[in-house]
Amino acid sequence: MKTLKTRPKFAIINVRGLSLIYLLLIIITILFSRTFISNILETGEIPGIIILSVFFIIPAVLLVILFISIIGIARDVLAREPGSRFQIKLIAYFLIVVLLAAIPVTLITSLSVSEAVDFLRTINVDRALSEAQRFAMDSYSLNLEKLQETAEVTDFDSIMAGRGNLPLGILGVQEFHRINNIWTSYVYTGDERYRLAAMPSTQRGFVSRVLPRDTDLIRYMLFPEPGMARVISLSLGRGFDSGLRIITDERERFDIIDSIRLNVNSLMIFYYGVFFLPALLMTIIIALTLSRRIAYPIVELTEATRRVAEGDFSIRILPRKGDELALLIQSFNAMVSDLEKSRKALLNNEKLTLWQDLSQRLAHEIKNPLTPIQLSAERVLRRWHNDPKKIGDILENSMLAIIQEIEGITTLLGDFRTISRPMEITEASTQLDKLVKEIILPYASSHPNIVFNNEYLGKDISLKIDKNRLSQIFNNLILNAIDAMDGHGSIEIRTDLVKKEGSSYCRLSIRDTGKGIPKEDSREVFTPYFTTKESGTGLGLPIIERIVNDHGGTIWFDSGENKGTCFYIDLPLERQK
Repeated sequence: MKTLKTRPKFAIINVRGLSLIYLLLIIITILFSRTFISNILETGEIPGIIILSVFFIIPAVLLVILFISIIGIARDVLAREPGSRFQIKLIAYFLIVVLLAAIPVTLITSLSVSEAVDFLRTINVDRALSEAQRFAMDSYSLNLEKLQETAEVTDFDSIMAGRGNLPLGILGVQEFHRINNIWTSYVYTGDERYRLAAMPSTQRGFVSRVLPRDTDLIRYMLFPEPGMARVISLSLGRGFDSGLRIITDERERFDIIDSIRLNVNSLMIFYYGVFFLPALLMTIIIALTLSRRIAYPIVELTEATRRVAEGDFSIRILPRKGDELALLIQSFNAMVSDLEKSRKALLNNEKLTLWQDLSQRLAHEIKNPLTPIQLSAERVLRRWHNDPKKIGDILENSMLAIIQEIEGITTLLGDFRTISRPMEITEASTQLDKLVKEIILPYASSHPNIVFNNEYLGKDISLKIDKNRLSQIFNNLILNAIDAMDGHGSIEIRTDLVKKEGSSYCRLSIRDTGKGIPKEDSREVFTPYFTTKESGTGLGLPIIERIVNDHGGTIWFDSGENKGTCFYIDLPLERQK
C-alpha cells in the first residue's frame, strides 16, 4: 500500500530536526550562559572573544536555515502552489503575535534590571557586612575566654569518671595517654562526631584550628599529669565558619555591582543578542514550518485525488494526530478503500475463471500418471497369463510403481482440495515464539550447516489462529529456504508489531541467504501449479496465501538473485468478525 504523508515536500527541516536544534540551543545556552553570567558577576565585563564566537555561531546557523525556508516559501508563492497564500497569512499572524508579546517584555526587563542594579547600590551593604564581621570576631573572642576559663576551673576528672555532666557549650572531652612515647586516645566523653583520631598538639593552651576538622568549634589542651593530655572542645555555634565565609565572599561580590552598573546598557544589548535573538529566530523558523505543515494536507489531497483518477487505488493519506483536516482525510481514505474493494470483487470474478482453467489442468495432471499405472497393471496381467510362475519377478516393481503414482495423485488431489474449497479453521490462542522454536528444532538437528536465528521473536506475542495451519506455513517456507540455500546459510525468523489503517498486526518474516527468486518468476510465485522444482506440485505457496487470506492477513516477499529472499506475513492481532 502506498501512502502520502501530510507534510511539506520542500520543507528545509522537519519537526524532529527543529526539536533537535531547539534542544541543542537550550543545552548550549545553559552551559555557556553560566560562564557568561559568572564572568559578569566576577568582573562586571562582557565575556571574551571565545565565548562570543560560540554564541554568535547559533544565530548564524539559524539565519541560514531561515533564509532557505523563506526561499522555499517564495518558490511556492511564485509557482502559485495550492496553500501558498494561506501559508503567508499564517506566518504574518504568528509573527505579529510574537512581536507584540516580545517587545513589551524586552523593554520592561531592561528597565527592571537597570533599576534593580541602581537600587542595590543605595543599600549600605558595606556597613552591614563590616558590623557582621566585627560581631563574629567579638563572639569568637568571648568563646575563647569562656573555653579557657572552663578548662582551668572545671573538675573534668569527676566528669570523666561519670560523676557529672559536661558544662554548657562543651561538645566533648578526650584524654590521651603516652605509651612508649606514642600518644594514644584513652577515653572520650561527649558527642562522638568531635572525637579526634590523633592528639592535635603537644602544647598547653588553644589548639590551632584546622578545617574542616574543627568546623564551628575551638579546642583547648591541658596536661593534668605527666604522660596524660586532655582536649576540651567548645562549640562556636552552628554555622559559625560558614557564616563568616559568607560575609567575606559577599563583600567581594557587592564590589562588582559598581562595575555592572556602569556597563548595564552594553551588557543588556549583548544579553538579548546572544540569548533572545536565537529564540526569536527559532520561533520564526517554527512558524514557517508549522504553516507549511498546516497547508500541505490540502496539496496532498489534491495529489492523491489525481493518483486515484489515474487508477491507483492503493494510495492512502496518513494524517497527523490532531490535524484539522483529519476527518476529510479519513473520508477520502474510506472512499478509496471502498473503490479498492470493488476492484477486488472484480478480480475475484476473474479468479473464478482462473479456477476453471486450473480444474482442467488438474484433470491433465491426473491423466498423466494413469498411463504408467495402466502399463504396470497390463504388464502384471500379461505375465500372469503367459508365465504365472515368474510373475514375482515383475510384481513388486509394478506394484511399487502403481503405489507411487497413486500417492502422487492423492497428494495432488489433497493440495487441490485444500486450495479450492473453504478451509475449516479452528482458532485458538497460540504463543508464537514457542511454536516457532518447536518447528525449527528438527530442522536445526537435520541441517547442521544452516544457522537458525530466532533472537528477534517477540516473547509475549500471541495470535488467535489455527495452530496447524500456522505450522503448515512455517514448514513450507522453511523447506523452501533450505532448498534455496543448498544446505548452507542462515534463516532468520522474527516478529514485529505494526499498525495499518488503525488496526494492529503481527508481522512475521522469514529471511534466508539463498539464491533468491529470479525477477521473471516473481509474478508467478503464488500462481497454482507454477514451480521451479523437479518434484514440486506448484501448490505450496498458493495454499499458504490462501491460509493467510482466510485469517484476514496478507503475504508478500522481497528477493534478489544471489541475495536471498524474505517472506513477510501480516496477521491481525484481533480478527474482525
